[in-house]
Amino acid sequence: MSSVSDRPERDDEAGDPAHAFAWDERQAVYRAIAERRDVRDGFLPDPIDDEVLTRVLEAAHRAPSVGLTQPWDFLIVRDAAKRERIRALAERQRDGYAATLPPARAARFDGLKVEAIREAPVNIVVTCDATRGGRNPLGRHVQPRTAQYSVACAVENLWLAARAEGLAAGWVSFFDERELAAELGLPADVEIVAYLCVGHVTGFPPAPVLDLTGWARRRPLAWAVHEEEYGRRALPGKDAVDMIEQTVAAIAPPDEAALRDAREHQARLTKPPGSLGVLEEVSVRLAGLAGTCPPPLPAPAAVAVFAADHGVHARGVTHWPQEVTAQMVANFLAGGAVVNAFAGQVGAEVSVVDVGVAAELDAAPGLLRRKIANGTADMTAGPAMTGEQVRRAVETGIEVARELVSAGARCLITGDMGIANTTASAALIAAFTGLPPERVTGRGTGVDDATHARKVEIVRAALVRHGLADGGRDRDPLDVLAAVGGLEHAALAGFVLGAAALRVPVLLDGVIAGAAALAAAALCPDVLHACVAGHRSAEAGHAAAIEHLGLRPLVDLELRLGEGTGALLALPLVQGAVRVLHEVATFDSAGVSGKEAAP
Repeated sequence: MSSVSDRPERDDEAGDPAHAFAWDERQAVYRAIAERRDVRDGFLPDPIDDEVLTRVLEAAHRAPSVGLTQPWDFLIVRDAAKRERIRALAERQRDGYAATLPPARAARFDGLKVEAIREAPVNIVVTCDATRGGRNPLGRHVQPRTAQYSVACAVENLWLAARAEGLAAGWVSFFDERELAAELGLPADVEIVAYLCVGHVTGFPPAPVLDLTGWARRRPLAWAVHEEEYGRRALPGKDAVDMIEQTVAAIAPPDEAALRDAREHQARLTKPPGSLGVLEEVSVRLAGLAGTCPPPLPAPAAVAVFAADHGVHARGVTHWPQEVTAQMVANFLAGGAVVNAFAGQVGAEVSVVDVGVAAELDAAPGLLRRKIANGTADMTAGPAMTGEQVRRAVETGIEVARELVSAGARCLITGDMGIANTTASAALIAAFTGLPPERVTGRGTGVDDATHARKVEIVRAALVRHGLADGGRDRDPLDVLAAVGGLEHAALAGFVLGAAALRVPVLLDGVIAGAAALAAAALCPDVLHACVAGHRSAEAGHAAAIEHLGLRPLVDLELRLGEGTGALLALPLVQGAVRVLHEVATFDSAGVSGKEAAP
């Protein structure tokens, strides 16, 4: 929002001088927008003056509507007994939603109550009658939902006018819509769009409640504005946003003061120094990443399983048919895979991101459809991806990281799915480390000796084909990804970059994540300060990748499944490492004698 200091010397220097409001009036409009809040508590019992309430409703009634149908109505509810019954309906639905959340998410959600229904002096139900205007109202023929969109405009007008009048409004959405409609006695064709609690409050929070509670964050405006075509992000009059460049620029080295504080705090805890081994260093690193000691608990956690197919599959590098990729995506979404079982055990949420599955996937809860291509091309015949495809895939990973963090995740976990993706991983690891193909090419899904030998030679042929036989460390990392990588590798590289830019830890899974992390580190070495190697995979190239990255795996159980499973097993270790800094007493606070200094 502009400030008073931004005021131009003359009103006609900004906006259309013939039709613009005066500068102070514009500032008032923008202030109401900026300070509008979804208020959940702090309501006072003071009644709302009828004239004020009428002005607020008049503002809502002036909203634009499709065909000027004004499909809204406003039902005012003041009766205490009725509001108590409505609150009980909302509470039951709220509890049902809370039961679906992982524990860390549920604990944070617990503070979001529905008591405003009975505490606010006035409840306003905003309804929609989509039949208003008859059969053919202007503007609704092709888009039948425009009636509901019109009502949303009325709700926003009401909300802004209420803020300008000093009234708070809170939108309660924990309702079974038809159950609430029955309680209110609404006709069958009348739909509830919004249930608002309105009244005077003790004060307005400085930011949205969901932001203050750590539930969600806002996206940058520049990422939400597209110039001429979707994906070309640019603010008006500005150059197009280079999301990769912008993300890399936001990645900073660890905070030295926080690192020092964490090490000193570890030394004062009621345990012998160093007795927690690697976990102590993990806690210190996460403090440096967050810039504070102790760092935030890495919970709730979110797994993003990036799924894509590979053209090199046609070269016979695996006995599994390519259709398994789409079939496993369906299994993830149905909750029947190992990643789902492990995520349920540690309280992590699972999302599946289609960046390149060869089949078309139907919309489903938990599926992010971000398809860039129907798989890659055969990397032995030419580049696996075009330059545009690889950039879009990296940007997709960056956006998914931001979306998950914006939705409240405080730890990200890499997951993957793609038949033949260990072949592309081996090629990437060889290119970024300079190691020979036979050293970094594993058996993937368990191929026999003959298939493994063919797989090694295919990796070698791809490296030679793209001039990477002696390594690609001096090449543009995006070119290397495009030459021999997969769409999920590129997206995972962006996912790691996005986490680091937001200073959120990212747990790396196995060989696919290791190959992607090599690409991310080649783009920005400081990205590694956000990375924790969840485990050491049994796949040959993974040990080489994490050794090259300088990361120490937390778990070594000879796993080679992928999906994010190994990283999920390591999540409690990372959370425990941070919890020590939060909860363990120091020698001074516990009254425990420390080790005496040697003479």
